[in-house]
Amino acid sequence: MFNSRQAYAPLTYAPQTYPPQTYAPQTYAQQRYAQQFVQPQYGAPQGGPYVAAPYGYASAPANVQLAYTLDSGDKLRVVVFGQDGITNSYMVDAGGNISLPLVGIVPARGYSTQQLSQMIAERLKQGYVREPHVSVEIEAYRPFFILGEVTNPGQYPYVANMTAETAIAIAGGFAPRASKGKVELTRNAPGQQMHGDVPLGFPLRPGDIILVKERWF
Repeated sequence: MFNSRQAYAPLTYAPQTYPPQTYAPQTYAQQRYAQQFVQPQYGAPQGGPYVAAPYGYASAPANVQLAYTLDSGDKLRVVVFGQDGITNSYMVDAGGNISLPLVGIVPARGYSTQQLSQMIAERLKQGYVREPHVSVEIEAYRPFFILGEVTNPGQYPYVANMTAETAIAIAGGFAPRASKGKVELTRNAPGQQMHGDVPLGFPLRPGDIILVKERWF
């Protein structure tokens, strides 16, 4: 007969333990990258992170978290408070520069917007504006390029947080003979050069070149 007052021993759970991680990606994008490309056979020097195999892959990109560096094709909004003659939109030219009233040509390629605003402020201090307050924002990113086995290859405006799969969709989807597993990515951004095959969920950056290869079977 069931006894409602019957005592039961409390359930106990042994804590589950996990082996220590040998690498520690800081973002989801880095984690996905490490899962795909980090090669354990290269070892972890002095208990540090594994080193990726030396076949063209750069260190794991953090996508949006990584400080964006400017290059040709980026459209910038430069605001100098109280100076309407300078405040305007400027395109980074083929030489990687912008040209401003009063200060002339200012290099932009390879710099962040914060670094560029500081350079402009320093130029303005040289006899033009006593205490310049400068803000630089990206009005439009430089385009990305998608080639190969897609419906409409070409260059397209970059969309924040896009992936290789997003780029393929923007280009009209896969062509009939496309290889749909991975795509070839070329990245030439200053300090972020890389070239190799990446999965469709790989995060893209402005200026990336994506090649969708043809399948052979």
